[in-house]
Amino acid sequence: MKALKHLNKYFYKYRYQLIIGILITIISRVFALFTPRLVGASINIISDRLDGKVTDAVFRAELMTNILYLIGAAVIAGIFTFLMRQTIINVSRYIEYDLKNEIYQHYQILSLNFYKSNRTGDLMNRISEDVGKVRMYVGPAIMYTMNTITLFTVAIIYMVSTAPKLTLYTLLPLPILSFAIYKLSRLINNRSTIVQQSLSTLSAYTQENFSGISIIKSYGIEPLTNSEFDRLSAENRQKQINLTKVQALFFPMMILLIGVSNLIVVYVGGMQYINGEIEDIGTIAEFIMYVNMLTWPVAMIGWITSLVQQAEASQERINEFLDTQPEIQNKINEPTPIKGDIEFKNVSFTYDDTNIEALKDVSFKLKSGETLAILGKTGSGKSTILDLIGRLYDVDNNSVLVDNKPISELNLYSLRESIGYVPQDAFLFSDTIKNNIKFGKEDATDEEVFEAAKNAKVHNNIIGFNKGYDTILGERGITLSGGQKQRVSIARAIIKKPDILLFDDCLSAVDTETEEKILKNLVKLTKDKTTVIVSHRVSSAKNADQIIILDDGKVIQSGNHESLINTDGYYKELYTKQLSEKEM
Repeated sequence: MKALKHLNKYFYKYRYQLIIGILITIISRVFALFTPRLVGASINIISDRLDGKVTDAVFRAELMTNILYLIGAAVIAGIFTFLMRQTIINVSRYIEYDLKNEIYQHYQILSLNFYKSNRTGDLMNRISEDVGKVRMYVGPAIMYTMNTITLFTVAIIYMVSTAPKLTLYTLLPLPILSFAIYKLSRLINNRSTIVQQSLSTLSAYTQENFSGISIIKSYGIEPLTNSEFDRLSAENRQKQINLTKVQALFFPMMILLIGVSNLIVVYVGGMQYINGEIEDIGTIAEFIMYVNMLTWPVAMIGWITSLVQQAEASQERINEFLDTQPEIQNKINEPTPIKGDIEFKNVSFTYDDTNIEALKDVSFKLKSGETLAILGKTGSGKSTILDLIGRLYDVDNNSVLVDNKPISELNLYSLRESIGYVPQDAFLFSDTIKNNIKFGKEDATDEEVFEAAKNAKVHNNIIGFNKGYDTILGERGITLSGGQKQRVSIARAIIKKPDILLFDDCLSAVDTETEEKILKNLVKLTKDKTTVIVSHRVSSAKNADQIIILDDGKVIQSGNHESLINTDGYYKELYTKQLSEKEM
């Protein structure tokens, strides 16, 4: 139960609703237990009338009174049962909502290394399946526990006061039922877990194949993927059947033990009535009703125990992530104004997950409003520099400075709010094109959206679609071509009008003519903004105030376009090569 202590703050938050719910539960069960006594009393009055012990008028009056009491008790119990579920189950939904928000908000502040080491499917499972199991603990488990305790307490008091010996015999099978249901619930839980794992495997395989359907078709491997899907489906089917076989035992076992309890009541009660140990025949009917009313709550004990075990296991998984502290900590609470001066002082950086040293003693200084271009081979560390500027990773020794301050001494959210970032792999959401652009500025007007799209040279493409800017994009923006996705991503960054713009090889899928037009627009838009451009093309770098060339994480050349094309080295060779390709 240690893991479930995390939920205590929510129980305290909704304590008044829970207390009211518990009181309502007690009232509803008390009124529900009026029924057996009234039925027993009614049978007794019928027996007395048949034996001539009461007059016809008394018989009718008492019987009608009992019927009215029965109706009234049933109505009141029904109303309070409804209120019980409305109160306690609603609280469980509130806690589910709060817990999901807590997890999601915690996910948001965790660092990139966390997402590199955890699968998306597992993250989703913990915020959906695991939270769902915890909700069953804070809702149904609590409700049925209170229901069982109240019902048992009141019913046993009634039964003992009426026939102590019969009560003992009546209750004998109930612990057996509870234990059997507990064991069966554990078995069902284990097989359910196996089924869920199998479903996750099947879903992951299917999702991956649908995402990569173009590759599957182009390689003609549909028969192979179909065969693997059939195998996974067959495994899942067998595991589902194994689960169903166990679940099928649940109700027959309950009916068997209820029947046994009823037989004991009829036999023992009948013998006691014959022997004169029980005066009223209605007591037997009363006890049969008690048995049927108590059987389900007793069965619930096993089910509730299983629910608590599942909830604890799920909450342990949830706590594992909630206890994970973000590597990137915001040390400054007050907002920090950002001008845009950037300096790297002998920066070295190694990725923890791969142990690859991405940067080795890199230094440069960039004043606010200036543009830096970074060129180099694939894997030379270009994108890492952008990640460090956005403080997606931290470096030691305060070697990355923004506005002459160590980047860790700036408000993290102020820093990132001042940055417009265009990644190499443009990620677009399954939403309208307009909303994808407005992602950079939620309150942007349509005119601002159109202007940003025009500057990114994607406006004409967008208006060519049937629904224009209201076109819904597929998953990850699959509706658009690679170049269109990159340009929408650029529009999303520039509509924000940030102080710092970071472009990570974001024109790689754009033809050279369109690239030239976009670069000309960017020169005007970035005149007073600090800009860092990562590229493989000299055309993207030639207008920059500074250019650095990286190779294996080291700066091997630096200067401006004019100085570098007049110096033998990587930049001159790249310029000559790309110039000759353009002329061809």
